[in-house]
Amino acid sequence: MLKRVFMAPDPGRIRLRFAARAVLGIGLAVVVCGLAGHSLTGAVTGGLAALLALFTVTDATVRGQAVTTALLPAVGLPVLAAAAVLHDHPVARDLTFLAVVGLGVYARRWGPRGHSLGVFAFMTYFVAQFLHARTAQLPELYASVLLSVLAAAAVRFGLWCYERRLPPAVVPAPPGGTGLARVTTRQAVQATAGAGFALVVGQLVSGQRWYWAVGATWWVFVNTTSRGETLVRGFRRVLGTVIGIGLALFVAVPAHGDGPVTALVVAVAVFGVFYTAAVSYTWMMLWVTVLAAMLYGLLGVLTPGLLALRLVETAVGALGAVLAVAFVLPVTTHSVTDTWIQRALRCVHACTAQTAARLAGTADADPAPVVAELEQLLARVRLSVAPLMHPLNPMLGRKRRARRVLALLDDCAREIRGLVAVAADPEASHDARLAAACWRVEAAVEALTDGRDIPVRTSPAGTEPALAHLHGLERALAELAAPLRAPSGSPLVGA
Repeated sequence: MLKRVFMAPDPGRIRLRFAARAVLGIGLAVVVCGLAGHSLTGAVTGGLAALLALFTVTDATVRGQAVTTALLPAVGLPVLAAAAVLHDHPVARDLTFLAVVGLGVYARRWGPRGHSLGVFAFMTYFVAQFLHARTAQLPELYASVLLSVLAAAAVRFGLWCYERRLPPAVVPAPPGGTGLARVTTRQAVQATAGAGFALVVGQLVSGQRWYWAVGATWWVFVNTTSRGETLVRGFRRVLGTVIGIGLALFVAVPAHGDGPVTALVVAVAVFGVFYTAAVSYTWMMLWVTVLAAMLYGLLGVLTPGLLALRLVETAVGALGAVLAVAFVLPVTTHSVTDTWIQRALRCVHACTAQTAARLAGTADADPAPVVAELEQLLARVRLSVAPLMHPLNPMLGRKRRARRVLALLDDCAREIRGLVAVAADPEASHDARLAAACWRVEAAVEALTDGRDIPVRTSPAGTEPALAHLHGLERALAELAAPLRAPSGSPLVGA
């Protein structure tokens, strides 16, 4: 786990810049709230609003990110008002919270913007419970949210907008394409059911900190599709919380809310959340737990018992998510994995076709965007097979097949990247052998997706680079047939 976090590649130092900018943006938001004379509650609200504005907005273009950021207060402020007004009305408060959960997940049907707005709405309601917000505090809290989102936007789009020099991000559509509406409807029902369980059981555990359980359920559902993915994410959330609590006992509890120490640790925790989010959910949750502990220290309520309660509530929330995906409109890991693998294979064919057209002299042929999409699809394949790759999974045969599939798909990606590099050479040429090899790649992809056999060909010695990459791609596709066609009684992923 340590190696995965600290040795993971960071092309262009994107994760490093993402994390450093977050510390700068959140720090500026807190300073602005302080200069405005806001209370500790207002400063904490503002800092969390800035964190969400910098973390959750993931539109493909800078313009889209700016629009989404501007819309955040439009959903956050009404939710904040509802949470404050209903604070002393438990039944209405709880039902409204569940409605926010369901609508927040349902909003994912509108893509990254809907997802960002849904997360912001949920977390605003959550923060109101965290800080016990009352109606008398609303003017200050409104000002904190607005000032902090503005400060975060100034850093993100003005002071340090490194995205302007990057190509637009490629985000593959969820399985089902136009069926995204059905996917989000199912997930909204599941999330609401899981949050309902977490809310009830969480209140039985603690009448004061029950919202931790609901928060755990919500975040377990983010970026998961199948029940296997949800199981793994729930496990990682609990594990990260356990490790984070251990660290908080040695850092947050002795600090006793000391200002300079808290500021330093919070800055480190924020950096850790943003830097590790893309590579390890466990490590991200570790830093989230430390961050929460330091904030409770500032509020003067942090004790070892409170940290233990957080662990119990987190476990309740994770259990709620697991039960929901297991019994409410379940989707198997095998079906999701098969969908992503087939899409990755078809993307391999599209990359090959674009590269062949480029080599043939077609002026508008550009394989680069398709290669970027292939990388995203392979990331989704890795996520979908994570349940089978988990160290605690006892099904060793399926684990071996999953590793073999991932290795061969990585081989395909490597050959595609090499082929695209060759095509970028202005002196690269096209011949009949290249056309024939491209046709065989197309036939191999169709055979894999249709369940037919693929003949294994031997690469001639001394072939030119483009042909060598195509022959390597053929071999990888042919070898994929065996692990993908496991016997019916032992599918690749049978969760």
